[in-house]
This record gives sequence, structure tokens and C-alpha cells, in this order.
Amino acid sequence: MSINAEIWKNDPISGLTAYRNLLELPVLSALERMFRDIRRERSGWTVHYCAAFYALTADSYDDLGRYLEDHIRYDASPVALSAAKGTLSPVIAAAAQRDIDLLGDLLALPWEELCKEGGLPRWACSPLPPFDAFQRFHEENGCGQFARYRAFVWQDGALIPVVQPDCIPAEEMLGYQRQRDQVASNTRALLSGRRVNNMLLYGASGTGKSATVKALLGMEGMENLRLIEVDKTDLGGIPQLVRLLGHQPQKFILFIDDLAFEKDDHNYSVLKTILEGGVEPRPDNVAVYATTNRRHLVRETFSDRLGDEVDASETIQEKTSLSERFGLRVLFQELTKNQFLNLIRQLAALRGISMEEEQLMTLAVRWDVRNPNRTPRSAVQFLDSLATL
Repeated sequence: MSINAEIWKNDPISGLTAYRNLLELPVLSALERMFRDIRRERSGWTVHYCAAFYALTADSYDDLGRYLEDHIRYDASPVALSAAKGTLSPVIAAAAQRDIDLLGDLLALPWEELCKEGGLPRWACSPLPPFDAFQRFHEENGCGQFARYRAFVWQDGALIPVVQPDCIPAEEMLGYQRQRDQVASNTRALLSGRRVNNMLLYGASGTGKSATVKALLGMEGMENLRLIEVDKTDLGGIPQLVRLLGHQPQKFILFIDDLAFEKDDHNYSVLKTILEGGVEPRPDNVAVYATTNRRHLVRETFSDRLGDEVDASETIQEKTSLSERFGLRVLFQELTKNQFLNLIRQLAALRGISMEEEQLMTLAVRWDVRNPNRTPRSAVQFLDSLATL
């Protein structure tokens, strides 16, 4: 080997202690095998470097330093968990700083020389911050996926991160200002550490109820908010989820969209327990926000009222009163004609539509006659239809 083998025989990562979990990463696992082959003067070390490079790029990185920094910052390592809980001992902190120094030695190796020897592509090696910077981050933001992502889907008992949430920009959230202010105010109270009411957003389809909830993630001051979308068919797993969230530093909204139950669907009983609390109280950092097109969440027919159940009236009352378990109920009604036309003017201006206002309003009135739902969704559909003219 024409490289300085003595430098490469001193493997800096095999001595990791506090951050030994990093050795399970495909990149570092391959590098460990590379160092071993170099120590034994085997020519196969290039295969392991190639495997490490592939694993790095497969995770969308071209910088080994940034890759290590993100895993130290976001992985739920024992160090990160202790720092997040405020229980990090001086001994573990010293071990973590030692590991940061060892990883710094790894990044400072003459990679250009090694790559030239093997005819291999080279990654960048940005330096790592000191350990106290990571410690401050964990104390303020926790660790793991809640520190890295802001939106999730709860599915089959597991949290699935949403890398790019469907969050409408604030400037495009037009109309329903009073309703949106109610939702934002309750959420800011949650973020301030207060115990808040669960919220039910109900009313006509297309009025922006779901968009109002999702837009919270893009609002100033909501950086510590996390949104978890839960399908009503997965309500049975929410107690498990709530127990997981109660010890996290972030604030959480459990978001149930388009909520409604059939008369024989007993999931409403599960939701009632979640809203009112069972043996375990709902943590102060968790609130339930739901949207529905119905004022009463359980569908009821006339035959239900004429059934042969002795206590039918009590059963009906139990079902129809489910919405009352939400401490705040916000109504989204259809817009008046003037509000609808004004919304179209505003959205057209945001989109840069250059049509004369008189012509725009004439077309909008025609659309309103054919499509009587005066909602933000209908206004957007109208503007989209202009492309076909």
C-alpha cells in the first residue's frame, strides 16, 4: 500500500463507548470492516469503503460529518435520552465528549489520500459541534423522531414520520378568521404548558377545517408542536400512544379527520374514554382535535328511535352527546355569496391571475349558480377551472 498504513491502522471508531449505538449504522459498520482489513493489510478494504459510500448516499448524504451529526442529534441513544430527561451524569457526559473527539479524529483522517490510492470517490467531512451543543439540543428538544419530524401518522400501532407535511401557507388561509383564531388560541395555550380543551371542528364539507389544523405547523411560535394523524379505526391504540407522548418535551395534537360513527360502531366508546380520561389521565401536553361534517358524531336513523330497546332514549342520548365531550366546538358554515366572491378575488390576486375583475366576477357568479357550495374548496376549484377557458 502506498498510503501511510500506520495512520489507518489506528481505528478511531472501535473505541466508542457512550455512542456505541452508532456502530450499528451501515456506514460505520462498513468503515469498521475497512479499518480491520487495512490493519491486516488485506486488499479488500476498498470493498468496505464502497459499501460505506453507498450507504451514505442511500441516506441522501455526501458529507460524513453531517451524517454523524444528524444521527447524534436525532437518534434515541442512551446519552440523548438521559440529556432529554435532565439526568445526564458527569461520567456519561465525559464519555460522550470523548466519543465526539474520536469521531473528530475519524473525520480528520486524510481521506483524499485513501481515495486516491483506491481510485474511489470521496465524501466531505464537516467538523462536529462539541458535545455541550448536542446536550443543549436534547434538553430543549428531546431526541428521536419527535426532535426531527413535526408530523406523523399513527398506523397499526406505529408512528410513521411525515417528512413534508401538507401545510397550507398562512397567507393562503383566507376566511373563517374567527374560527381559525379560536383554534390557534387553544393551541398556543397548549404550547404554554396549560391543560386545554379538546376541539371539534364541524360544519360544511370544504370549509377548511382540516386545513386549519394542519396549518398550525406553519405558524410562528408553533415550533414545539407535533401533529399526529389518527384514523378512527385505530382509536383503540391511542392509550398506548398517549403513554408514549406524556414524557416528551413537545406538545402534541392527536388529529382525527372526518370523524363519524355508524350506529353499530362502538369505537365511539373508545373515543369517549380518550376524551374524558380513564384510570390514566390525559397528559397536559396532549390534546385531541377532530373534524367532522356532522354536529352529532354518531349517525342515527328514525328506526333507532322506534326500536324495542327499553332504555332507547338513554342510548340515543349517549351517542348524540359524544360531541359534547369536546370542550371546544367550532362551527364552519358555508360562506355568503358576497364572502364567496370576495374570497375568489383574494385567491385570484394571490395566484397572479390577470383577468379583469368584472369578467372574473361574471364567471364566478355563473360557477356559483352551477355549484351551490360556497366554500374555500369550491373557490379553488373555480380558479382551477379558469385554465380550461
